[in-house]
Amino acid sequence: MTTLGITDGQVLRPDTTVEAADVLIDQESGEILDVEPDIGASADEILDASDSLVMPGLVNAHGHAAMTLLRGYADDKPLEAWLREDVWPVEAELTGEDVAAGTRLAMLEMIRSGTTAFVDMYFEVPDVVAAIEEAGMRARVGHGVVTVGKDDEAAREDAAESIAVAETFDGAADGRVRTAFMPHSLTTVSEEVFREFVPQAREAGVPVHIHVNETTHEVDPIVEERGMRPVEYAREVGLFDPESDQRDFLAHGVHSDSGEVEALAETGGGVVHCPASNMKLASGMAPVQAMLDAGVPVGLGTDGAASNNDLDLFGEMRDAAMLGKLASEDASAVAAPDVVRMATEGGATVAGLPGGRVEPGAAADLAVVGFDAPHLTPTHDHVSHLAYAATGSDVRHTVCDGRVLMRDREVRTLDAEAVRTEATERAFDLVSRAE
Repeated sequence: MTTLGITDGQVLRPDTTVEAADVLIDQESGEILDVEPDIGASADEILDASDSLVMPGLVNAHGHAAMTLLRGYADDKPLEAWLREDVWPVEAELTGEDVAAGTRLAMLEMIRSGTTAFVDMYFEVPDVVAAIEEAGMRARVGHGVVTVGKDDEAAREDAAESIAVAETFDGAADGRVRTAFMPHSLTTVSEEVFREFVPQAREAGVPVHIHVNETTHEVDPIVEERGMRPVEYAREVGLFDPESDQRDFLAHGVHSDSGEVEALAETGGGVVHCPASNMKLASGMAPVQAMLDAGVPVGLGTDGAASNNDLDLFGEMRDAAMLGKLASEDASAVAAPDVVRMATEGGATVAGLPGGRVEPGAAADLAVVGFDAPHLTPTHDHVSHLAYAATGSDVRHTVCDGRVLMRDREVRTLDAEAVRTEATERAFDLVSRAE
């Protein structure tokens, strides 16, 4: 057994209290052995956490990683026009090499800002998985299915590919990669595809991840054509089944009404809140406090870098807290401890991934955040600073599955300059091909 000791720091406990302690990690199993004062100095490898806080690695529970290639490409448009006029035409030109380059760029950014796990709905999944294995992160991945505009055969082929990659790659990268069946949304995928392929996902033992209630343009057609709300329709076609061993989870949930919130709480369906993307696309304000009050599992996600435009979950925490207060018209809503849990344990729970807690037996997915910067001084409350003041650049070390991915702000698993160079070249070539 080789060990990693994170020494001389403060530790964020699962109840969001903070205390001085070392963290001792078994690097072979990727688990935390103990969290106690003065236990890390004799470890085989040591990370210094002086003037720092050891916290669970952040979980980016919804995104489209390779959309880093489209960062800043098309801004200031509503979702539907942005997708149809700008994003989908470019995505039609993507190659596996493009997606791999964009995914590596996304992971470089996420590792630097303390994210250890992410959920990725995109294309060319084999290339995504290879990039994840290289970078050392943890992820739940899936092929995004869109059937609108396709004939029946092409629609079924798209859905079948999502099931096939879910079955093939679940457990890849020494178990760090899990998968899901990922239909894009209730309005971009046909009812026939849901009814045929959701049962196949159940047989494969993978959950379903989907966009739901993101905009009124998604909600209104379902209500008008089917006489029911989107979550009810989703359950009608087999999603959010409380009898299933797998817990489905949705992204956004912006326009969920009280009945849908109650239904999600009853079924255990998780929600990934993406406040920055929702604000930028003017999608609306999700009823996050109502979800938390009802017991709905809630995580945080950045969405893609084309609609955010960064992958820094510290910024997402701040946005979630601020937007949650505005939506509730209550300064006490979506409090700092809530958003820190959403970015860590909440995201891990929703995505069905290990991590999210600093305690013996938990996955050694950790971020060490330096607290010696002027904007974090004085430290009256560590959790308040995490939610309202810290940024990704404050992260000193990042550990996933017991492996040090970043030490002293230098990423060890990816060549940063090579990643940036390739992504830049491929981004401009991709846009040129599309235009």
